Amino acid sequence: MSTALLVMDMQQDTFAMVGEQGPALLARSAKAIAAARAANAKVIYVCLNFRPGYPEISPANAVFSGLKAMGKFTGPLGADIPAELKPQEGDLVIAKHRVSAFSGNGLDMILRAQGIAKLACMGIATSGIVLSTVRQAMDLDYQLVVVRDCCADRDDEVHRVLCDKVFARYAKVVDVAELAAAL
Repeated sequence: MSTALLVMDMQQDTFAMVGEQGPALLARSAKAIAAARAANAKVIYVCLNFRPGYPEISPANAVFSGLKAMGKFTGPLGADIPAELKPQEGDLVIAKHRVSAFSGNGLDMILRAQGIAKLACMGIATSGIVLSTVRQAMDLDYQLVVVRDCCADRDDEVHRVLCDKVFARYAKVVDVAELAAAL
């Protein structure tokens, strides 16, 4: 079975959102990406990205309208991925325009075309893209792994509850040290 590591919303502005957790999260995330590459898993970056003028954002969407007002996430796709996590040749970088990694793009088609049936998920925020993606991937019949210490949320208790109680129902929840064995 082929596996992909989804590196989700791990962009400069999202690392800033998790404050002092950011540097340690960045270091662990680099280890997870290296472990995935060593296990021959496909590394796929899913990035929040909008066209100039934000035509993808409805005024009715309060969350994304706030991003529009701040002028965030409009640069070249992948340009705001931290240097420590930069994509390498053969990795994919996919834009998304809503919370789930599957929203408004061809991610599911690409995964199926590549014969990928197992996804390892990591990203910022646990209560945002990770939660939405895990739930949607489960409905799409993917086998799932969540890399607990390569996810972060502004609220540590929300992160803990999601990893320990919610994700554990749908996925194998591991730390980066256990990732290679889970792939």
